[in-house]
Amino acid sequence: MVSRDGLGNNGKRPESRFNSPRTQYLLLMTFSVVIGLAAAMGAFFFRWLIELFQSTFWNKGHNFLESVTNSPWWLIMLLPCAGGLIAGVIITRWAPEARGPGVPEVIKAIAVRGGVIRHRITFLKAIVTSLLIGCGASVGREGPIVQIGASLGSSVSRLFKLDKSMLPVCVAAGAAAGISATFNAPLTGTLFAIEILLLDTEISYISHIIVASVTASALSKFFWGDFPTFDAPHFTFNNFEELIIFFILGILAGFVSLTFVAMIRTSENIFDKIPIKNWMKPGLGGLILGLIALKIPGVMGVGYETINLGLTGILPLDLALLLLVAKMVATSLCLGSGMSGGIFAPSLVLGATLGVSVSTGINMLLPDLALTHSQYALVGMGTVVAGTTLAPITAVLTVFELTYSYKIILPMMVGCITSTLVVRLLNGYSIYESKLLRQGVNIIRGHDESVLVNVAVAEVMETDFDTLNSSDSLHKAMEMVLSSPFPHFPVINKEETLEGILTLRDMRAYFKDPDYLKELPAIVDSLMNRTIVSVPLDSNLKEALMLFERTGVSFLPVTDSQNKVIGIIKSIEAFKIFRERRQRNRILSLSARD
Repeated sequence: MVSRDGLGNNGKRPESRFNSPRTQYLLLMTFSVVIGLAAAMGAFFFRWLIELFQSTFWNKGHNFLESVTNSPWWLIMLLPCAGGLIAGVIITRWAPEARGPGVPEVIKAIAVRGGVIRHRITFLKAIVTSLLIGCGASVGREGPIVQIGASLGSSVSRLFKLDKSMLPVCVAAGAAAGISATFNAPLTGTLFAIEILLLDTEISYISHIIVASVTASALSKFFWGDFPTFDAPHFTFNNFEELIIFFILGILAGFVSLTFVAMIRTSENIFDKIPIKNWMKPGLGGLILGLIALKIPGVMGVGYETINLGLTGILPLDLALLLLVAKMVATSLCLGSGMSGGIFAPSLVLGATLGVSVSTGINMLLPDLALTHSQYALVGMGTVVAGTTLAPITAVLTVFELTYSYKIILPMMVGCITSTLVVRLLNGYSIYESKLLRQGVNIIRGHDESVLVNVAVAEVMETDFDTLNSSDSLHKAMEMVLSSPFPHFPVINKEETLEGILTLRDMRAYFKDPDYLKELPAIVDSLMNRTIVSVPLDSNLKEALMLFERTGVSFLPVTDSQNKVIGIIKSIEAFKIFRERRQRNRILSLSARD
């Protein structure tokens, strides 16, 4: 029998209707296809919105950069400001999670909330970010698409009431599908989800992420055809001595990544101190961006036009260096002011301009080398992405799926691993982890951590327990201690809210000499401990175990929002539940693979 609050007679929530491990596995595979289709549709809707806003706001041109260049100066200066103000109002009032790149919010949802993302985020993130990019904001579209896909994955899994332990996998599958649909790169989407988003995953669940990613890629081809995201050149690599140059490129990319992360953090600190309303700050950032764009139009928008200039080998050294610095400043301004948008595409722009700058500079010093600018732009893209995200495998596969050339693997690995090591040694955190640390969220990756977070207190608490009133006599308390299986009792007042705790230890002196309290009233209130350690109902098992460890208590009252006791958790039972859940997850993985 299930009580009104959704708990069974034993105080635990009933199991999902799909409680067989094999059934869960097969159902999740089906839902992976559904999530892949939904994420691809979300990506299509998002890109359509961007194109709609760009064609509506700007003059006509062959691409966005040409449209900006053909527009009047006042439009270039004021349109990003107007878009920032509108977006600021929406973000501040209705969707604070839509602020920023999107990927940190997905990581936080998986790590802290067990994969729960509010349904409204799908629509509002698409509207806000497409408006900003349409107005010329210097941000990427990949991060928002990750958040849109993840939100759809979360919504679909909760709509069909899948087991809560499956929710993070569904969220990661949606994010992978979003990346796959954007780049038409299913391997990149899969590795992005595994390397960046998931704190841990069983091997068997990777297949679900792959299915969602491939489904989204197939649907994206239906919408857009077998499109090339960039004008990627044919990559040739025969001179192994060039690996030294790719190693140097990796070192430089690591320092560029560190500078980029530091500039975003500094920009956030500056905007936090500006004494204006939060909803106005994106407008101020947009105004400064417009002023920069009057001299350097290439800083506006996602920046794919700049990448293609580098990949076709026609980007001169002076312009490459100018765009490298200007794009870094522009994106830092946009994200620091509170706009919504990703850092993946800006990282690609920084990498392309860095690669061109390195190859051009070395050719000027050593012309006999005759380095190919387009190839260094391509490798540079991967090295900066690896440095900012600390996900070298994702970076290598991203560039590989742009070229489908195995010869690029070795240069990419040298550059990406070097860039990642530089950032790890000098900073230790990716751009996503840095933003989470700023919010007070320290991500710890590991299977046991995920199990703890994904078990709610309501699932493990007991509702069969004894309580005492603060006005009860000590004689009644003594009788209850002798007859009850519990050695501890929550003490409530007339309003039925938690007032204190009475334990067997507190009663020992009374047992020895019932007359020793002659000077005090012989009621529970005179003996109970008023230092209360309790856990809220909306907490998870991790928080409960941390309280047990920090305080040394053997049980915790579970309280609701009115401070009424609705259950208790024993430390022994809590650790037992943790071991059982961990073992169940491992058995589920093994049975799914058999």
